[in-house]
Amino acid sequence: MFLAEIRIRNTEERIQGEDNVRAFLEKQEVLYEHWDPKKLEAGLQEKFVLSDEEKQQILATFDEEIRDLAERRGYKTWDIISLSDATPNLDELLKKFENVHTHTEDEVRAITAGKGIFIIKGTDDVGYFDVELEAGDVISVPEYKPHFFTLMENRQIVAVRLFIETEGWIAHPYADESFGSKQA
Repeated sequence: MFLAEIRIRNTEERIQGEDNVRAFLEKQEVLYEHWDPKKLEAGLQEKFVLSDEEKQQILATFDEEIRDLAERRGYKTWDIISLSDATPNLDELLKKFENVHTHTEDEVRAITAGKGIFIIKGTDDVGYFDVELEAGDVISVPEYKPHFFTLMENRQIVAVRLFIETEGWIAHPYADESFGSKQA
């Protein structure tokens, strides 16, 4: 089973293995957990264009995990985001995502299908790092931590998003001269 993998941009160092990934992210104040993606009905494990009923089915499948995380972290609402080449204006949407920004609350993703990547600004000794995520990976980037999220080469993802504010979060642009020198 593949789990999240980290690439530190300044050094190209890769961190693998659930314990190593969790320990690294903990030092960066990023929550990492793993849910069992096989709980999801097989027909939904590789499906990226979802009806409202299928989105509700995903939420129902992971209801226990979602409510546990929400209770521990203070999240009050959640939904499903599904992105693929079938998503209208996907490239414009990704351009909006692919700017370093912060939020006034955590940005949480529980990946249920596909792949995605968070680019996060770490501590000064680490700099920016990538967290490559697959189905089952759960990540929470804390408030005010500069980051952005985008798709990987397969351009397909389904994820549960959790929020504290019921209207969702708002991105606040974060200008950083040091970002971009080590683009992937």
